[in-house]
Amino acid sequence: MPSDVEEPRSPRVVSAEKAPRALVLVNPNSRRGAGSAEAVAKRLSGAGLAHSVETFSSPEEVSSDIVRRAAEVDRVIICGGDGSVNAAGPGLLETGLPFGIVPLGTGNDLARTLGLPEDLDAAVDVIVAGKMRRIDVGLVNGRPFFNVASLGISTELARTLTPDIKRRWGRFGYALAAMKVLANARPFTATIVDKGEPIRVKTFQIAVGNGRYYGGGMAVSEQAAIDDEHLDLYSLELSGVWKFALMIRAFRTGSHGAWEEVRTVRGLEFDISTRKPRPVNCDGEICAHTPAHFKVLPKALTVFAP
Repeated sequence: MPSDVEEPRSPRVVSAEKAPRALVLVNPNSRRGAGSAEAVAKRLSGAGLAHSVETFSSPEEVSSDIVRRAAEVDRVIICGGDGSVNAAGPGLLETGLPFGIVPLGTGNDLARTLGLPEDLDAAVDVIVAGKMRRIDVGLVNGRPFFNVASLGISTELARTLTPDIKRRWGRFGYALAAMKVLANARPFTATIVDKGEPIRVKTFQIAVGNGRYYGGGMAVSEQAAIDDEHLDLYSLELSGVWKFALMIRAFRTGSHGAWEEVRTVRGLEFDISTRKPRPVNCDGEICAHTPAHFKVLPKALTVFAP
């Protein structure tokens, strides 16, 4: 698999003449992944949907499995968290296969954005019902992301929020990890280029959102949607990181742009550079480094959703 993706293939049409067959990819290491493969398979069998189930242990396996099996199936079902769906992005873009999500992770922010139920059986039923919608995909240096790609506090949070913390504490683990990261956070200088105009900022975090939710339920913007064909950027330019605690409610609703310390920009493409390369977090996983080019692929994928 190439490491970067330029443009998606045309979406695969689900045939009404041939019996549908699903490729079910299960992350056994996701928070609720243990034992889920059997439950998903049982639900699909009960609905009469032919399928094959495979587990994976690394992100690289996900996309390669999709490409390898593309000729045999007409849909993909990802059973895992946001990191699992992110790992499937390159393969989904390459094949154009429609996909469904059974949210088994900690944050499940893409499922929240799409209005998917967290109950395993109910999530499978959404896929079986067959209603689909087109969604945008974000790219950073050619790597796809669904929710948010960011640098700063979030990258340290991604490193601190270990799989063990996720399994043990669930969403409360985000708060525990965030407290540790914020205690040691320091601002950095970056240049944001929007429509050819450079903006130099001193910031604790820059986030570029494709979807609406990230970080276990925070909203990137009040108007953000995963099919609005735009990216939403914010830069957290605080005098002290302690003030972030006062903004938590605003970040949950997406209204943080009303604070004068939060710069917000809406656009189709952005460039972000820093004096030294800094890691970029895509949907909870480190995926790139600055300098970083962000862009949106409008209506790039088809997903089963209510």
